Amino acid sequence: MTELRNDQSPTAPPPTTGAPLPAEAPPAPPPRTGAGDGSTPRGRWGRLVLGRTGDPRWARPGLWALLAVTAVLYLWDLSASGYANDYYAAAVKSGTESWKAWLFGSLDSGNSITVDKPPASMWVMVLSSRIFGFSSFAMLAPQALMGVGTVATLYAAVKRWSGPAAGLVAGGLLVITPVAALMFRFNNPDALLVLLLTLASYFVVRAIETPMGRTALRWLVFAGIAVGFAFLTKMMQGLLLLPAFALAYLVAGRSGLWTRIWHLLVAGAAVVVSGGWYVLLVALWPADSRPYIGGSQTNSLWELAIGYNGLSRIFGGSGNVGGAIPGGAGGAIPGGAGGAIPAAAGGPGGGIGGGGFGGAAGIGRMFGTSFGTEISWLIPAALIGLVAGLWFTRRLPRTDKIRAALLLWGGSMIVTGLVFSFMEGTIHPYYAIALAPSIAALVAISGRELWRGRQNMVVRAVLAVMIAVTGAWSFVLLGRDATWLPWLRWVVLIGSIVGAGLLVLSVARLRRLAVIGLLVGSLTALSGTAAFTVATAATPHTGAIPTSGPSGSAIGGAGGFGGAGGAGGFGGRRDGSSAAAGGTTAQGALPDDLVEAMESGQIPAGIAEMLESGELPNGAAAGGFGGGPAGGATTANSELVALLNATTTRWSAAVTSAQAAAGYILATNTAVMGIGGFTGSDPSPTLAQFQAYVAAGEISYFITGGAGGFGGPGGGGPGGSTGSGSEIQAWVEANFTATTVGGTTVYDLTSSTGS
Repeated sequence: MTELRNDQSPTAPPPTTGAPLPAEAPPAPPPRTGAGDGSTPRGRWGRLVLGRTGDPRWARPGLWALLAVTAVLYLWDLSASGYANDYYAAAVKSGTESWKAWLFGSLDSGNSITVDKPPASMWVMVLSSRIFGFSSFAMLAPQALMGVGTVATLYAAVKRWSGPAAGLVAGGLLVITPVAALMFRFNNPDALLVLLLTLASYFVVRAIETPMGRTALRWLVFAGIAVGFAFLTKMMQGLLLLPAFALAYLVAGRSGLWTRIWHLLVAGAAVVVSGGWYVLLVALWPADSRPYIGGSQTNSLWELAIGYNGLSRIFGGSGNVGGAIPGGAGGAIPGGAGGAIPAAAGGPGGGIGGGGFGGAAGIGRMFGTSFGTEISWLIPAALIGLVAGLWFTRRLPRTDKIRAALLLWGGSMIVTGLVFSFMEGTIHPYYAIALAPSIAALVAISGRELWRGRQNMVVRAVLAVMIAVTGAWSFVLLGRDATWLPWLRWVVLIGSIVGAGLLVLSVARLRRLAVIGLLVGSLTALSGTAAFTVATAATPHTGAIPTSGPSGSAIGGAGGFGGAGGAGGFGGRRDGSSAAAGGTTAQGALPDDLVEAMESGQIPAGIAEMLESGELPNGAAAGGFGGGPAGGATTANSELVALLNATTTRWSAAVTSAQAAAGYILATNTAVMGIGGFTGSDPSPTLAQFQAYVAAGEISYFITGGAGGFGGPGGGGPGGSTGSGSEIQAWVEANFTATTVGGTTVYDLTSSTGS
């Protein structure tokens, strides 16, 4: 690690004993006075193509090439995933039909209920769809462009203190992270969240390096605004980086201590204002004139932020069941046909191992079977680089930029990683995209500094260990499925070890050997994650819980809760096919987390036998999560679609599943009411409200078979104890005549048979 002294001239880092090292470090870089070749200044077009005066001529073209590769990776065949997550796609479609639905993020254009997240990401996708017309590509293209923007922003942030080469490396590492390729091609809110938090990190970098107090404050306010809108994208997850931002600025800011504290307080106020204005808007808007806030129990966005999308994610409860089989009494298979089961392992909100779809909560979660191939390829290298960097910069001035960068990106990774690792509420593997920029930045920054100090044996050995550990861990990850490119893991292992060995053995007279070792070791060590990323981009992904990786691989797949193929139910197979129709299934059709939990004994033997035999339905026939009507949003039968399209009421139909409602919304030109929201536990509408809608002639039909949410027909949360779906369905069955339309039971709400 290169130590920067007060004169900023590089020297070799101190050894672990603290004694000075021989002065064999590379010479200091020339001052930024030339145009890359030390002569002609660059004009406007020259700066655009080649960068600012003083930048190497290869830097800006390298950035353009990186962004072009990123755009191709994220945009190529983007529509292959169809509408991706039907739940959010329905909200986007509804937003193109109603500006109120756009403002609030309503699931339906009739504005019955919102999705269970704030609407910022929908705002962008809806505007794109309004301009170009609603389609898969129009909806997903902004997500892909957000990925390109995130790579560019990360490059700019790393480049300022570590140079363009490190910036390109950081951007490239982000691109070859599998979960990034997954989510920047998907319509979940995470794409906008990561872009905003990376922008905030860039603004903090600018604030730290700025000696002028007012200018530094301006950059911090920009960071606060970005974090505020991150809050409006995914609520409290958008606030996870605040401790790292505050620590880095407090330690390395150029102003006095009390000035730095004052700046942070003002930036905090910017977070509150930029995120709180929408919370205030929703609170002041008359409740009967806007949709119900999905995911809350009191129709409150603040409750949604603190509860369902906040502390309950960490501690469980408030709709956060934590696992495929919710913990606590009365837990039920999501989307099942009413098959409530006894309490499962994991405790309240615990689900399978206390972590549900993300595996057991604990320090090893990010390396487990759920998260491992999504994000962990470079985590060991990032941790090594962080520890080495903080050690080698321990004696440098307070304002040293390299240490500030390590505190900023390292703090971001540590805080986010620990929260994800120990969350007891609902967590999904794709959340790991939030870690990708900080991991990439840490590896690039620490790797660059270690390379600059390679003349020292200790420093060179640390860099070699980073390479070897990356290759070894990639070997382990690739070994989790022996059927996908089995030769690749051996190339990764052997190449990384050979490269690391060459790097360690190189000496001053054999500098080319160090370069060869670095290239061979790094490229082979990274080939595993790169191949996994390309395979992810080449695989269609649908459903509520997508996972990265190649189609047909046991360590990656097309998604859960419906997966590719849109069969709905409890979950798609890892190869993208759906579970068996009718709700019966074999163990091979169950999600990997369930299979692992059954094999490890985390699920009681009796329940495991019911799941394996199909006696306990998996929910495929009923729609389940991401399934939509009878096996997928796009497979609603034409007879039923024609019936709904012929209606002129505010809602063509109501169904006791937000997922099934989303499917009908996408398949028809009408609004469909999803009773109970995403989990089925939201008290929206109440029975009295529903009866009033029917009396006013605002709903034409009631469709059964949408037994979604957590807790069987009508949702109702674990055990079906809350929500209003069951009451509404019972009232409809008692007072209206059932008919069959295309194999689906439908009640005509315009013709009552009772009181």
